[in-house]
Amino acid sequence: MNSDSISRRQALQQVAMLLGGAISAPTLAGVLSPATRRAWAASPQWAPRTLSPAQLELVATVAEHIIPQTDTPGARAVGVHRFVDTLLSDHYPTPERDRFLAGLADVDVQARSRRGKTFVECTADQQVALLTEMDEAAYPAVPIDSPRPPETWFFRRMKELTLVGYYTSQVGATQELHPSPFGAYRGDIPYSAIGKAWS
Repeated sequence: MNSDSISRRQALQQVAMLLGGAISAPTLAGVLSPATRRAWAASPQWAPRTLSPAQLELVATVAEHIIPQTDTPGARAVGVHRFVDTLLSDHYPTPERDRFLAGLADVDVQARSRRGKTFVECTADQQVALLTEMDEAAYPAVPIDSPRPPETWFFRRMKELTLVGYYTSQVGATQELHPSPFGAYRGDIPYSAIGKAWS
């Protein structure tokens, strides 16, 4: 491995820190499977197996708002929507897959009730406003071990899939996550455990 890249496991550790906890078992199993990466990466033969074209576009749009294009490619460009479909198809048990699909449908229900149109048809500002509400409900400013309402499950899982798919992609691991040449920062080591400090 060269100094400009990190391992998939290192990327997962960093994503777990971003999410403030553990990564779900189906997502973890999917991302650690070499076959999964080959199945969705850049294959011209790739086709969705779980998501309809409208659902695939909805996932791509939401993911792009979570990780937008800046000076590096965003979630859509690295194929996070393909990653989500592949994990739903190959690694998610049916009840969780169905729960995710119901959550996608609910995004459109919320958009229709507020704006009279589907999420994808809303303006970017309207989309961001709805996603911000969902994010604030899913990640409230309370202690991490406090229970979260069950209706926030979809957004937490969507964000998890977006971050894991993005940061374990080649772009995410090489252009976004930059490993320190000095190793991981560990600010929790007592000074007495280090011994003599040299300058």
